[in-house]
Amino acid sequence: MDIAQGALAGLKVLDLSRVLAGPWASQLLGDLGAEVIKVEKPGSGDDTRGWGPPWLADGDGGPTTDAAYFLCTNRNKRSLTVDMTQPEGQAILRELAAQADVVLENFKVDGLKAYGLDYASLAALNPKLVYCSITGFGQDGPYASRAGYDFLIQGMGGLMSVTGRADSEEGAGPQKVGVALTDILTGLYAGNAILAALLHREKTGLGQHIDLALLDVQVACLANQAMNYLVSGKAPRRMGNGHPNIVPYQDFPTADGDMILAIGNDGQFARFCEIAGHGEWARDERFATNAARVKNRAELLPLLRQTTVMKTTAEWIALLENAAVPCGPINDLAAVFADPQVRHRGLRVDLPHAAGGTAPQVANPIRYSATPIAYDRAPPTLGQDTEAILGELGRSLGEIAALRAAGTI
Repeated sequence: MDIAQGALAGLKVLDLSRVLAGPWASQLLGDLGAEVIKVEKPGSGDDTRGWGPPWLADGDGGPTTDAAYFLCTNRNKRSLTVDMTQPEGQAILRELAAQADVVLENFKVDGLKAYGLDYASLAALNPKLVYCSITGFGQDGPYASRAGYDFLIQGMGGLMSVTGRADSEEGAGPQKVGVALTDILTGLYAGNAILAALLHREKTGLGQHIDLALLDVQVACLANQAMNYLVSGKAPRRMGNGHPNIVPYQDFPTADGDMILAIGNDGQFARFCEIAGHGEWARDERFATNAARVKNRAELLPLLRQTTVMKTTAEWIALLENAAVPCGPINDLAAVFADPQVRHRGLRVDLPHAAGGTAPQVANPIRYSATPIAYDRAPPTLGQDTEAILGELGRSLGEIAALRAAGTI
């Protein structure tokens, strides 16, 4: 096997999506070796190109027109600018779809039908096509026609009901997660769904339509909180950094800041108690088992806080790690990228950029033994590959010039 080839080498993806959920999925496929053609609107491109500051610097240190937000989800792609509202633009995209293995899109329901770029139209040209549609609420149902945004879905989908300070605490209230997590999770589900559909195609010779909704994904990812409700009938409430099913499993103050204790079993708790100088807590029937600690968290947590403030974060981590008690600091991003484990794992990647200089990237976390992730392309400038892609379709330089003059590309 040629290890220089990615796991998805030879796969062609036509990416009609923009912003985050769809591009996150297509970046994943590109990282795995697929050829990804990102289709953008001439003149402006993906909305996130303008979601700055901060802006990527060019080779002279000046700002480009590409925001950092765009950089996070568009590497390993080629940029093609096409106006899909024009008949010739539609023809170009249908020609590309006829050659593609995958189409990704996140337009409103039936939004591409008028252009002949919906699943039914493209599947008639290419029955082997795997076509993934990402919307806020799905292809059917009473909300299907609504636009969906991550923040909105975090609220509607229940995540904000369990995120934030408890109602009894100062500053209580619903809180969104600090990144667009629902979009990202939807992108990851899309990547999995596409790969499974491609495997099915290997068996049957036929593609299929994938219907992914942000709301569906958010509800599915409530995990233990959703199951706590379904089993008990009681809706979980916000608990700050506390855990509904495990104690102690949250942040605690130290002499110079804060740390996290993530004690997942009774043995870890007993070892913590010995190190803290309170071995009697592990023998106290109120605290001896996790179920007892959950029941009596109101009594236990103040005792823990009175103890953890007696040492610095670094002192606690050194003591507890040696005893295999899970703990850690609360890092800002400067500390994250300076962390020796993060540096060892190579989680920052710098790629040469067409505007000059380099584009920083966060590495893909997948580690293959035979088909390693390749970082072949920095996020492209707008329309960077338009002429090359059209040339591959057989368009002459004169034809390309005419398309550009007409505003089609």
